[in-house]
Amino acid sequence: MTKFRILATTALLTQTAFAPAWAAETHPVTGEPLAADQTFEYRLLDQFPSIDPQLIEETVGGHLARQLFEGLLTQNADGTLRPGVAEEWSSEDNQTWTFKLREDARWSNGDPVTAQDFVFAWQRAADPATASEYAWYVELSQITNASAVTSGEADPSELGVRAIDDRTLEVSLARPLPYFPQMTVHYTFMPTHPPTVEAHGAAWTNPANIVSNGAYVLEDMAVNEFVRLVQNPEYWGAEDVIITEITGYVINDANQALNRFQAGEFDMMDDLPAGSYPRLEEEMPDVAHSVPRLCSYYYTVNQTETGHEALQDPRVRTALSYMINRDVITDQVLKAGQAPAYSFTHWATADFELPEIDYALWSQEERMEKAKALMEEAGYGPDNPIELDLIYNTSENHKQIATVVSQMWRPLGVTTKLSNYEWQSYLEIRGNQNFDIARSAWCGDYNEASTFLDLLTTRNANNDGKYSNEKVDQLMLDSVTMSDPQPTYAEVEKILAEDMAVLPIYHYTQNFVLDPTIRNWPTENVENNWYVRDIYRVATD
Repeated sequence: MTKFRILATTALLTQTAFAPAWAAETHPVTGEPLAADQTFEYRLLDQFPSIDPQLIEETVGGHLARQLFEGLLTQNADGTLRPGVAEEWSSEDNQTWTFKLREDARWSNGDPVTAQDFVFAWQRAADPATASEYAWYVELSQITNASAVTSGEADPSELGVRAIDDRTLEVSLARPLPYFPQMTVHYTFMPTHPPTVEAHGAAWTNPANIVSNGAYVLEDMAVNEFVRLVQNPEYWGAEDVIITEITGYVINDANQALNRFQAGEFDMMDDLPAGSYPRLEEEMPDVAHSVPRLCSYYYTVNQTETGHEALQDPRVRTALSYMINRDVITDQVLKAGQAPAYSFTHWATADFELPEIDYALWSQEERMEKAKALMEEAGYGPDNPIELDLIYNTSENHKQIATVVSQMWRPLGVTTKLSNYEWQSYLEIRGNQNFDIARSAWCGDYNEASTFLDLLTTRNANNDGKYSNEKVDQLMLDSVTMSDPQPTYAEVEKILAEDMAVLPIYHYTQNFVLDPTIRNWPTENVENNWYVRDIYRVATD
């Protein structure tokens, strides 16, 4: 029997119930003197396409969702599970899961958060009419009838989730899944307020309309400029929330953003300018940070008929991959502890061992020699050149990497056109396969290898290159019921390397700068899931 019961009591609750924590002069747990200004400002790399939990498909919107909404479970600073709307969760067989909701969970308009709200949201995520980019995630979670619902063969009401009563949610899975509770942390499984969605349609997330259940509510937003959140007085843990206001500024240019950070305009930024980290670490050791982050940077190869004909040939894809000198990118361009990637799954993934990939063991000279031979075997080379379109979203870092890689490909007779697009346009172009090669990154939705490997199955909507291998599909399906799927994951990685399904480049670190007055940042959370409700600002005097 798997059973969890964690009461949502913390040391913070020892403070008086008559005033919020931020009103005190010292932190109620640590005793640190608190600053009078308890606001938090940070840099957004791109304008988020959506903050609708069932429509979000990227990390910028995901970070905002964690402030605005709360799912059944959330995470501690080290990534372990803690209660969210659910106080308890249990399963006798890892196949039927029961979640008991807290009585004091409220929407920002005062309505209680009920089990029916989760049923509504999860059915909405799976419903083809919603057109969620994460409908596949509902399938991946093994919820009963998820595949039939997402394919339109069954009504959303047949999804294996039901409200036993207002405070009891029951989830039935097609197969036992011991890590299912981890999956509920993801924004796709956050609740949405049915009356608001039904009343306002696509406009329900506008500041004037939105109703949310997280520690913060949306106050104001200007597209491509900023977003502002303020405390939600209806949040069940409002008495413990210290930061009163959050502002995110959209700044595409990393150098401009860093200058503004150093001028004191905001408190945190990640995606630092390429190569800047060693200097920042030396000059500001209490400000610059680099920690593992569960993301892999890679190039997606369009393997459909809309892509270049040569890219249908695995020999060409393999040659392109072999020519990429990953050490140059990690050690000379980025310089922030990133690891060269020869397989897809990030090395820091829990209970995952990187398999031995042959070409990872070769010297770069050996890889380059083999690449030229493969291109010649495929009928291409300097005498029969290829012109490829490589797209990337606006970022000086992406541009630098694309420029370096395009130069590395030249000895193969490959000319590369570099095409830069703003985030939303880039997502649309990539999602519609209107490219040859696309800059991509995948960040784990939960800490288990399947979050990476399932991306390259045929059914996954985020498999933008449309790579398809029946054996990979079957192995990933079989892995769900295995007590130890690691050997299967290793086999899948080797198949991906043989097919060169994608061109892996490096495994991320989370390199960022943070104002040292901001405390309790979750540097040990490899998923980079942060909750502003947990942080606070200390006084400088």
